[in-house]
Amino acid sequence: MSAQSIYDQAPIGALIRYSDGTPRPPQRFKHKLAAWENNNNGGRLVRKAEPHTSGNHTTPASFTLHQGDFGSAGVVVLKVFKTFSASSPLTFIVVERPKPGMVRVLDRAGGHAELLHLAADRAAAQAWLASHRYSDAVLDAVIDDDMAAGPGEGRSA
Repeated sequence: MSAQSIYDQAPIGALIRYSDGTPRPPQRFKHKLAAWENNNNGGRLVRKAEPHTSGNHTTPASFTLHQGDFGSAGVVVLKVFKTFSASSPLTFIVVERPKPGMVRVLDRAGGHAELLHLAADRAAAQAWLASHRYSDAVLDAVIDDDMAAGPGEGRSA
């Protein structure tokens, strides 16, 4: 799928993989492997941003993937996110969509919301929210419409 297809069709909370199509270098080439992983990785779709203009500059539509958390002893020190323009030349694949019945915990209501947590059900979402204290957070249940959001699950176009 193209980046524009991910922006248009993938639901918030989906697991996305991306690739530039080059083969993975051998493990012994640390620098080449690190550069390759920059364009061949994946994450959970946490945000979609519409195009907007500020002065003479226009920012295209984009989406953000949460790639992981780093820390120890249950304390997250660093969250890693990567944002892609809808015109990115990389190839994207929807690996997994959120299942109906799951609940998204979003940082705010509306179109600019960002996914904070994806819970198995409403009780788990409320428990997570009670322990993480976000003042404007909202719960958004995943419905069957999210499953039908578009083709491409596990395939590239």
